[in-house]
Amino acid sequence: MHFLPENIDNYAVNHSQEEPKILQELSRETWQKVLNPRMLSGAFQGRILSMITKLIQPKNILEIGTYTGYSALCLAEGLSSEGKIITIDKNEELETLQNKYFEKSGFRNQIEQYVGNALEIIPTIDRKFDLVFIDADKSNYINYFHLIINKMNSGGIILSDNVLWSGKVVEKLDPKDKDTKILLEYNKLLNSDDRIETVLLPIRDGLTISRVK
Repeated sequence: MHFLPENIDNYAVNHSQEEPKILQELSRETWQKVLNPRMLSGAFQGRILSMITKLIQPKNILEIGTYTGYSALCLAEGLSSEGKIITIDKNEELETLQNKYFEKSGFRNQIEQYVGNALEIIPTIDRKFDLVFIDADKSNYINYFHLIINKMNSGGIILSDNVLWSGKVVEKLDPKDKDTKILLEYNKLLNSDDRIETVLLPIRDGLTISRVK
């Protein structure tokens, strides 16, 4: 996931805001107890998410893919005082860990959790969003986009994670690699849909920022 030379990457990290203590604790516990801890947003990207949401100060956020709750807490840092973040994940086994840190964070009353299939849950949410973070199963990124695009406020931001997919998007495509195939189509969609304007940032595993016109 690291495309910059290590010394440059380290310099960028060392000259960016340090993650809050509660997120350090959550990161440590995730690496100790949860499968696939590399799915965690991590300190550097977490500070980027925090900065973006503080600049926007959204009233309503949707996160597709909660995992252990790290990115939800980063996004919650910029919520308006009356704001809410809805976060969806299919893995009910992670709920206890999520709740532990949501309770400690001070954002508990602003976080709404859903457990289940996001493709089924999103259509039932009667709300317009100022910020959406897509970081779930890559095979459904296009489906998620089509579900949320009409639920976005004008000027709203869609963040899409892992869009470089460890560099596989520029390598020869394995016909059996469905995730990379979908991401290639998704990246093209984001750059061609005239309802949004998009920039793909080579941050960690790739983060796309799309602004709804």
